[in-house]
Amino acid sequence: MPRSQFHPKRCIRSQASVISVLAGESRLASFVILFFACVWAGAQNALAGGGSFITLPSLMFTGMDARAANITSTVALFPGQVATGLTGRALVTGAANLPIWILVVISLVGGALGAMLLLITPPLFFARLVPWLVLFATAIFAWGSFGLKRADRVPLNPWGAAGAQFLIAIYGGYFGGGIGFLMLAALTAVGLVIRNAGATKNMLGAVINASAVAILAFSPEVRWLQASVACVGAIIGGVTGALMLQRIDERILRAVVVVIGVALTIGLFVKAR
Repeated sequence: MPRSQFHPKRCIRSQASVISVLAGESRLASFVILFFACVWAGAQNALAGGGSFITLPSLMFTGMDARAANITSTVALFPGQVATGLTGRALVTGAANLPIWILVVISLVGGALGAMLLLITPPLFFARLVPWLVLFATAIFAWGSFGLKRADRVPLNPWGAAGAQFLIAIYGGYFGGGIGFLMLAALTAVGLVIRNAGATKNMLGAVINASAVAILAFSPEVRWLQASVACVGAIIGGVTGALMLQRIDERILRAVVVVIGVALTIGLFVKAR
């Protein structure tokens, strides 16, 4: 009987093939998870807000660092934000004796400044900063969802409203988590009813991201494949969420977002150690 021969090169090639197949399957799985996570994020934004708590970790799961994930998320979610803002444009209004065009200009400038600050932030520093940003955004989200009563809000004059929107826009261009509730608090503080405040907030949020995307889209850190998958998922989720708006208890959804935010904060702090 001839003795079987051992071929080291064949064995190595076989192992490499197996590793390559497993890596490909793992990458495909991460993109499938990203797609469905962004469907959820789009629906979450349409129903209650807080979709960035879902998109950020799902993008990081595909292998990118925190800053690249934040930049890619901003670009990917922008089309859905435009659609949401345009849908409610009939209810958009100025605030605190400021016409809407002034608020738009303030939002454009602030969003651009925030995006430029993000681009000059070193990735390692941003990775250490992002747990604190998520913690802040989670606190703002929880406060806006469950802790804030209309009687507790401090009235703002025109200068206060303009300054608040400018700071919110800078934060929105840089990170963005929780800006919806920050704007909602500011707009209702100057006397807007919730429907007008919500529509105006959606429009200004799209404007903030428009200036941020105009800058971030040229960054080499945008992962366009992931952004495309996330964009399609978020649009599908946004349309679905809009259709489900009257059928879902948004307080439950907001509670889920707070839980996700807390878990994400803890995970990011542990990872940063």
